[in-house]
Amino acid sequence: MGMISRTLGVLAWLKTTSGGRSSWILGTLVLFWAMEVLKVVGFSRLSANGIRPRNLEGLWGILYAPFLHADFGHLLANSVAFVPLALLVSARKAHHFFSVSLIVLLCGGAAVWLLGRNANHIGASGLIFGYLGFLLGAGVFAREFSAVAIAAVAAFFYGGILWGVLPGRPGVSWEAHLFGALAGLLAAKMLK
Repeated sequence: MGMISRTLGVLAWLKTTSGGRSSWILGTLVLFWAMEVLKVVGFSRLSANGIRPRNLEGLWGILYAPFLHADFGHLLANSVAFVPLALLVSARKAHHFFSVSLIVLLCGGAAVWLLGRNANHIGASGLIFGYLGFLLGAGVFAREFSAVAIAAVAAFFYGGILWGVLPGRPGVSWEAHLFGALAGLLAAKMLK
């Protein structure tokens, strides 16, 4: 419970100091949690709407998957990484949160749909890996001190998650991690 209260405290502080940039990030986070609450109060089949590769109905999962989680533990793990990485993405330019999110959501999600294994891919980790890919790529492509500094911070705190792009744990969509990170690199190249 301490981690949750600290996260909420940081979000409140950021809302007052970031010129409103964090409002969209906080709103997205609230939507993540609202979807999980809906599952608990009777809409338990929501999680079945993830990305289902090469299935026409599974195409909708490209849009829905980041908002659907297996359980509250999965959601909490993604929330703790989502907030700081999303804030770092928007640190250089406010519109980067929207642009990077859209590129990662569509390109990374489409790649999972085309090339992923036959499973129901859900969770915000594709976005999280996309944000990390963007931050690291921006440090390389933009060649500006601020981009390199932000990339260094992201690499220091979150670089270890890059092992998640490799197949390993059953039930974990390494494809969403891999294609999210690659889509983030694409976003960095496009938005340099």
